[in-house]
Amino acid sequence: MKFALLPWVLLLLVTVPGPGPRSTAGFSFPVAQDSCSLRCGDRNGPCSCHPTCSGLGTCCFDFQNFCLEISPSSGSMMGGKDFVVQHLKWFNSTDGVICRFKESIQTLGHVDSLRQVHCISPLLYESGRIPFNISMDNGRSFPYAGTWLAVHPYKVSETEKSQLVNETRWQYYGTPGTTGNLSLIWNNSALPMQAVTIELWGYEETGKPYSENWTAEWSYLYTLATNIPNSGFFTFAPKSASPNYQRWKVGALRITDSKNYPGEKDVLALWTNDHALAWHLGDDFRADSVAWARAQCLAWEELEDQLPNFLKELPDCPCTLAQARADSGRFFTDYGCDIEHGSICTYHPGAVHCVRSVQASPQYASGQQCCYTAAGTQLLTADSTSGSTPDRGHDWGAPPYRTPPRVPSMSHWLYDVISFYYCCLWAPECSRYMQRRPSSDCRNYRPPHLASIFGDPHFVTFDGTNLTFNGRGEYVLLEAVVTDLRVQARAQPGTMTNGSQARGTGLTAMAVQEGDSDVVEVRLANRSGVLEVLLNQEVLSFAEQSWMDLKGLFLSMVAEDKVSIMLSSGAGLEVSKQGPFLSVDILLPDKFLTHTHGLLGTLNNDPTDDFTLRSGQVLPPNASAQELFQFGADWAVHNTSSLFTYDSWFLIHNFLYQPKHDPTFEPLFPDKTTLSPSQADEAAKLCGNDHFCNFDVAATGNLSVGNATLIAHQLHQQRIRDLQPVVSCGWLAPPSNGHKEGLRYLVGSTVHFHCDSGFSLAGAETSTCQADGTWSTPTPECQLGRSYTVLLSIIFGGLAVVLLIAIIYVLLRRKGNMNMWSLQP
Repeated sequence: MKFALLPWVLLLLVTVPGPGPRSTAGFSFPVAQDSCSLRCGDRNGPCSCHPTCSGLGTCCFDFQNFCLEISPSSGSMMGGKDFVVQHLKWFNSTDGVICRFKESIQTLGHVDSLRQVHCISPLLYESGRIPFNISMDNGRSFPYAGTWLAVHPYKVSETEKSQLVNETRWQYYGTPGTTGNLSLIWNNSALPMQAVTIELWGYEETGKPYSENWTAEWSYLYTLATNIPNSGFFTFAPKSASPNYQRWKVGALRITDSKNYPGEKDVLALWTNDHALAWHLGDDFRADSVAWARAQCLAWEELEDQLPNFLKELPDCPCTLAQARADSGRFFTDYGCDIEHGSICTYHPGAVHCVRSVQASPQYASGQQCCYTAAGTQLLTADSTSGSTPDRGHDWGAPPYRTPPRVPSMSHWLYDVISFYYCCLWAPECSRYMQRRPSSDCRNYRPPHLASIFGDPHFVTFDGTNLTFNGRGEYVLLEAVVTDLRVQARAQPGTMTNGSQARGTGLTAMAVQEGDSDVVEVRLANRSGVLEVLLNQEVLSFAEQSWMDLKGLFLSMVAEDKVSIMLSSGAGLEVSKQGPFLSVDILLPDKFLTHTHGLLGTLNNDPTDDFTLRSGQVLPPNASAQELFQFGADWAVHNTSSLFTYDSWFLIHNFLYQPKHDPTFEPLFPDKTTLSPSQADEAAKLCGNDHFCNFDVAATGNLSVGNATLIAHQLHQQRIRDLQPVVSCGWLAPPSNGHKEGLRYLVGSTVHFHCDSGFSLAGAETSTCQADGTWSTPTPECQLGRSYTVLLSIIFGGLAVVLLIAIIYVLLRRKGNMNMWSLQP
């Protein structure tokens, strides 16, 4: 054997494709090897129940009946969404349809008049892919299996939620000047019923913080209205809730069928966003909202001071907006302040863009937030209440979710948002909040290291070494033992303008896994140019959601031709389509220093050892093109460690059954490229001195391929510039009894100091951030009565008083003399 085969491939040789799907409705199947009942995901046996079977034609005849596709496939983690099972028709009677999520949470399903099976998604305390099973015999067996995607409430479409009209008014109701009616709207076609009930639910977390008995719970509180027409609109005048409901300060409204009993769980419903329940608070709040909120703020402050310090394990913010947007492995756009969507920054006026740390902190599940001005500098809470604030509870939650402070959105609301209302929005106590939620400066921020692959294909390693490797096969881009990170790529030949096969190749697929995380593969589907994403060998659909919380990573479909993968280690990958091939950017934080090998070299800031073979032998930087080709071939993937999906016979015959590096493919070496005079002129106009672009034009005879390579290379160079380290001197305080001009604290920046009226500077008027990260002078003092203006005022004021006394004295003396004269005879 010249190569090893994956164990399951041997089974493919004896797999007998089934005769195609046929109706199984109304029948109960035993657990048999020729059926997918209780076997979804299994590829063993005479037929397969694995997602790859569709492309191979090896599925069991009932694959689609037991391994379910559903529509819609996602919804808010608040639940209440109706989804339909595709392909499964149920014509027989049933004792009852039960849908079971995560082996423990059950909701009632039903069969409609078209014999389609329905389930209702449950209220969950987590986001991500949720396995479920269906029973058609009232819970005696659950042979049908599928996956539901639970989504953060703020990441689902507004059409899937009920909306608070003028949400700010709802959350300020009862404060001075905010009274009257409140209104609610919803898409009534999403609730196929004549009459609805509107309920208030409250959220709380009880028990000792950071202990095993710390629990999260949504509770039904009371009904606002029942048996009202399902018109899509409701308005009411809020009344103070009874005292036994006053402990709930955060909650949401739920609209459901009036036929349900009050507070019935996991029924078809629409929810509003979670929000501050100002409108339901007691008369004491309405009588004096500032005093009420101040008391709540002080209570929060007292509790906060007893909790562990979560700030110490948060990452530092990037120094500039450019760094924040380029460091996509560790930071991602905060949907509450996005420059791509108009910079509507409600909680951070003055900012144009904010990012959040992708991963929650390891111990306390906290999150970092970083906000930036239009000038690209950080906006700090020490300078403005609009500054970025870290979060005790990460807004996106943290695995394993379900318990505080890891519940997506809700833990964040309780520990970071409602307290902001108490201290900053309802009472003038914001300094207390900002003291406990201070912005991070960037003195300890270290940009990630970038490597890129693009074009025909060209490699720019983490240490900046350039390599062109035109192998055909599957190769190791990167391996890092420190986190067991593996990144692999598949390269296939391009096509010449005349339709013949080019002697150059390009990336057509990329796969990644870190530790025991999910495996994500991004590929060009059937060479059609469409970007396709696979999760654990199953093709994903992004028709409903562009963001997915997965095991060990987050996945975002940034655009139709761009995917972002954020790993738990802070490593990030961006895969995009550039021309006929994939372009891949990989970002690694400092923890990977000296721990990488593969085609992208050894990350150690030393470009001379980037061409290291598996054996440890290092090729010199001036190695020939032929030697570098052998270096690339040496990093071919082993079959036993391949991360790729082989779900077509083309892939099996061309990549699984063949050596991972095709020894018969003859590449075009950079020193062997030739162009006709006319091609050379056109290439020179397009490419200039970009050798990658020039090579790709020569390799494919296609200017558009060269142009795509040129763009990809320019994007790489721009990102390198964006990620350049920046020296920060840290925040500089204003003087007491004075103020400062300048909120930029990076090298070369100057801060100007001024004193209030009646005070004068004792010290330098300016301070400049120096290259060693220190300020040229400390903050000066503003001392009372030291200014010349004040001194002159005192002097001349004193002289004026003396002069006035003298004048009065003279006048009085003169008057006395006149009186004496009048008494003389």
